Amino acid sequence: MIKQLQDNRAVLLGAVAIFAFGLTASGYVLGDGLRRAKMAERSVTVRGVSERDVTADLATWSIEFSHKGTDLAPVQQSVDAQATAVRRFLQQSGFRAEDVTDSNINVSREHDPDNAAAPDRLIVRRTIQLRTGDVLKARGAFAHQAELLRDGVEMSASDVAYVFTRLNALKPDMIGEANKNARASAEQFAEDSGASVGGIKTASQGYFSVGPRDGEQCEDCGSSGSNSPFQKVRVVTTIDYDLG
Repeated sequence: MIKQLQDNRAVLLGAVAIFAFGLTASGYVLGDGLRRAKMAERSVTVRGVSERDVTADLATWSIEFSHKGTDLAPVQQSVDAQATAVRRFLQQSGFRAEDVTDSNINVSREHDPDNAAAPDRLIVRRTIQLRTGDVLKARGAFAHQAELLRDGVEMSASDVAYVFTRLNALKPDMIGEANKNARASAEQFAEDSGASVGGIKTASQGYFSVGPRDGEQCEDCGSSGSNSPFQKVRVVTTIDYDLG
């Protein structure tokens, strides 16, 4: 009887010891798992920027002019004379005839609501466009467009846009530079916090923007033309790094 009780006690103590060991082991495994999970959640999100100063290589200048009258023939003659003046001005500015084209012409009627008996007035509008790779020459001519007014050109609009067309040639180097700058920022952050930079968790490339060299930058802008030939190309990449 006594021996049986002793044997049962030994079995009980063994079971308790095994259970205690199991709790200890599972606690270690759980704690280590939580530690690893916590470390896995450590990351830093950084942004890398790359910029290039460029000069546009294409200029488009649209000059719109018009004339009003009750008879189409004299109105048309006036508009034709203005077109001749515009082409002469551009030729004297050093541009080739093939750089200049008629991009639009239309006729509309305007009725006087206060005088029902008055004849409708005809309005002829015409647009001549200059398209050239000599952007600085276009910029100089645009600065002297007041001469067109002195030549009798009734300008209703005059807009010039400068475009940088070689963006694709810059993209690979700029993306590489932006990524390199992002990595440098992550490494600085990791050094300050006593960690090390691991692999990339997520990465996204921002839009390339082309805007004036001097002025406010816009990360969400597109790559459309600007009113200045002196421009800045910019790209921002956002990268999420693991921290060890």
